[in-house]
Amino acid sequence: MLVGGNPFATSSIYTLIHALERQWGVWFPKGGTGALVQGMVKLFEDIGGRIELNAEVASIEVSGARATGVRLHDGRVLNADCVASNADVVHTYADLLAQHPRGVKEGARLKRKRFSNSLFVIHFGLRRPQPQLQHHTVCFGPRYRELIQEIFKGDALAEDFSLYLHAPCITDPSLAPPGCSSHYVLSPVPHLGNAPIDWEIEGPRYRDRIFEYLERYYMPGLREDLVTCRIFTPNDFRDELNAHLGSAFSLEPVLQQSAWFRPHNRDANLANVYLVGAGTHPGAGVPGVIGSAKATAGLMLEGVHA
Repeated sequence: MLVGGNPFATSSIYTLIHALERQWGVWFPKGGTGALVQGMVKLFEDIGGRIELNAEVASIEVSGARATGVRLHDGRVLNADCVASNADVVHTYADLLAQHPRGVKEGARLKRKRFSNSLFVIHFGLRRPQPQLQHHTVCFGPRYRELIQEIFKGDALAEDFSLYLHAPCITDPSLAPPGCSSHYVLSPVPHLGNAPIDWEIEGPRYRDRIFEYLERYYMPGLREDLVTCRIFTPNDFRDELNAHLGSAFSLEPVLQQSAWFRPHNRDANLANVYLVGAGTHPGAGVPGVIGSAKATAGLMLEGVHA
């Protein structure tokens, strides 16, 4: 499930992930994933790149069979020789390319695909460290196969849950103020297309149930030590990240939607439109999206020098 797949339906090729982890371990950048992002930003700027923040794209501008740039919500148009979209693949085609026949057709085709589960995530900080924890903890609930089926096929929120608990301060204490600790915990939940849950109501209730469980079994005094807390629901995946159906990992990695069968990193009809991220090859997860960035960058360089 770490790449958004039902373990009873996902291709067995993904078991290689566990073999790689056993062989070389799991790596964590000092300073967290944000430090990895900042390192890539610095590299990009060092070679002359410019990043414009808080500039939401309204559309990819196309003339004939080529993209000419992007139009921002503030009305500005940024011209470009090629365009790479790291947005959700359905959003890219159905919304950003909605004015072009390719976007309409491909967006409709992708909407008929199978999509991964969503997540309910709680980010929280405590005024005390939690030395009894490991950096990574998987908390299994009383059911396994049945819960998996409800996550991927169910139309409601299950009464029980299985959790992943992240305690990065165990490895890197700098990720919280001295004497404190930062964490997140996530629960796999159905995407919005399967289970139209009212997360405005259920979100706080679900948070409280998860906190009660963690306090009982893993983190005594959690709620008393709580300093800050933010929940991120399937609605947020949809509204903040434009993720289709609030899916956390884009297309479900079943065999027919894996590797070459995912949307390609370069569009087949618009020669200078490229895709990068969880919805394209090779797939979801931090290693997957970084791998897709490397593949897409190579294709873009080929296009520039062709």
